[in-house]
Amino acid sequence: MSDIQEIKASCTVPISTIHPFEYLTPEQRELIEKHKVVIEYKKGEIIAKQGTFTTHIIYICEGLAKVYYEDNSKSLILRIAPTGSLIGLTSLPINQNVFQYTASAYINTTVKLIDINTIRRLILENGKFATSIIDVLCEVAIQKNGRFFCLTHRQAFGKLADIILCLAGNIFKTQKFDLSLSRKELAELSGMSTESVIRTLKKFQEDGLIKMTGKTFEVVDVEGLMRICQLG
Repeated sequence: MSDIQEIKASCTVPISTIHPFEYLTPEQRELIEKHKVVIEYKKGEIIAKQGTFTTHIIYICEGLAKVYYEDNSKSLILRIAPTGSLIGLTSLPINQNVFQYTASAYINTTVKLIDINTIRRLILENGKFATSIIDVLCEVAIQKNGRFFCLTHRQAFGKLADIILCLAGNIFKTQKFDLSLSRKELAELSGMSTESVIRTLKKFQEDGLIKMTGKTFEVVDVEGLMRICQLG
């Protein structure tokens, strides 16, 4: 059986191997601590609003957030951001000093808000830190490409299989987990209707691919879901 933690799906980026702050000196870490604040957001609360001035970079200490682009009454989820994610890096250039997207808490989420000018200063002072920030930006860009391909070229079964693999492999890192997202939120994430998500989940369960008991969700057949994802 495939290792669930080795799955690469398109709804998020497994950034566990990239830790920019590890490259900071003790003095630079102290600077971060002087220019940060920790805030707890409840499920559904806005963490960052598209179009507002970016005064800080957001580091998710614990929880889960959705990052999405808004246009009037419509929105498009760009990615979901788990613990360890950085939000707001696209605002680092001086001429891009507003949030390019909105971020809200999928579940109760704790974040660290770090003064953006402090991050800009550390990028200039510390080459390894700067390179790691670029690595994060590149991974996010690659992830978005994969996500858009999934949304535009896969059918309902493939889209939902991709989301399930992503949640198991990249977010919860286990085949059995408590799924805090509603069917409506799964539909929004996969670009499907709520009714289609419910029908597809039922089909997956009947085929022995997954098991659902209340909020507990278990991936039973990883290879089966991967085949569906690949076939679209």
